[in-house]
Amino acid sequence: MTDGADAGPRAETITPGAPEAFGLVQVWWGDGKGKTTAALGMGMRAAGHGYRVHLLQFMKGGTSSVEDVRGEYNAIAVLPGFSYENAGHYGWHGFLDGSDDDEHAARAQGALSRARELIDGAADATLDEPLALDGSPEDGVHMLLLDEILYAANRDLLSPDDVVALIEDAPDGLELVLTGGHSRPAYLTEHADLITNVHKEAHPLDAGQPARKGTEF
Repeated sequence: MTDGADAGPRAETITPGAPEAFGLVQVWWGDGKGKTTAALGMGMRAAGHGYRVHLLQFMKGGTSSVEDVRGEYNAIAVLPGFSYENAGHYGWHGFLDGSDDDEHAARAQGALSRARELIDGAADATLDEPLALDGSPEDGVHMLLLDEILYAANRDLLSPDDVVALIEDAPDGLELVLTGGHSRPAYLTEHADLITNVHKEAHPLDAGQPARKGTEF
């Protein structure tokens, strides 16, 4: 890479920053692959500008076919300003994979309480100013990724009213990203600024290809 004026975009050292136009609600749903991937990509981009980002996963507790160590966690761990936590129970609710569906419900409710805590923290923070990149997410974040929260609502582990209440309580300046679920979350139509249906045309899982390290985990 050259340092000339015509070299185009280049990487710079990440320092704390504050977004000028955050505060929207994004919804990513559908039967296609890429909902979580899109959320993670936006989180990485925001963190690259020095914004504080946190990922709270509701349903991705793992299955017997997937390793416990996830590639995205390894990457997030070395990216300044980006943190994560996984509140999911092992397995997938309703998939008859040996996991305890009552435990799925308990974990989903716990994740909901945690999401409220994080939103309250953002409400108490000054989001139009930089936040400490190594600060606790309870002290405020600029972007909150609630991964698979819509899947939890689809499975009746959370109610749609719970999801709407989180949106209504979110402070101005917090970018809220909700993902998951194969059923259209019609209850969010009037509450979201961006709604994307990730539609499947073909998927290797349908042909018996298992989840692959580096693409699915």
